[in-house]
Amino acid sequence: MLFFIAITITPVIIYKFLPPPITPLMLIRVLGNKTEGNSIKLSHKWVSVDEMSPYLYQAAIAAEDNHFMTHHGFDIEAMQMAFKSNQKNEKRIKGGSTISQQTAKNVFLWPHRDYLRKSLEAWFTVLIEFIWSKERIMEVYLNVVELGDGVFGVEAASQKYFKKPASKLTKYEAAALIAVLPNPHIYKVINPSPYTRYYKLAILKRMEVLPKVKFK
Repeated sequence: MLFFIAITITPVIIYKFLPPPITPLMLIRVLGNKTEGNSIKLSHKWVSVDEMSPYLYQAAIAAEDNHFMTHHGFDIEAMQMAFKSNQKNEKRIKGGSTISQQTAKNVFLWPHRDYLRKSLEAWFTVLIEFIWSKERIMEVYLNVVELGDGVFGVEAASQKYFKKPASKLTKYEAAALIAVLPNPHIYKVINPSPYTRYYKLAILKRMEVLPKVKFK
């Protein structure tokens, strides 16, 4: 038990101060391309939260986790709503995982759903909520999230899709990036589907009514 705590808490402490050099999903994408004989695609550049447009984390909160600043890693209300939606087999825009949970999964774990991963995800969520600040969780999340084929993090995505740094994104551009997070291999930032355009507008509307978050 002590060994498990040590090997899990150590990287959390390290990543409080240093950027994760690579994530499991990045490695999976690289190995997948290599196995299929395709050229390796991996575009990723770390930037601090100070180098991001504030519209990015406002859009992320509006789309993914309305209560990010006030919960302690888990949003029970959102989880209950997601469960009821699944029971009814309804098409929903938003799931029950918080940004903290998604960060824990993206940085430390594999992407496929199973009971072991969900248990470890909960454990790492508790750790990062206890050891990191909310600002650090958001900073790591926006730097490692997948936003296209081989595109990870908002800086690489901003440069690819809008030819500008993440610090210069407008609220419309920020919402366009965040709108593809449910599945960046289906939803497109450029030439989006009607569904993705609708979702972007929904994010923009939520951004107007939710309290503004400031990390700078």
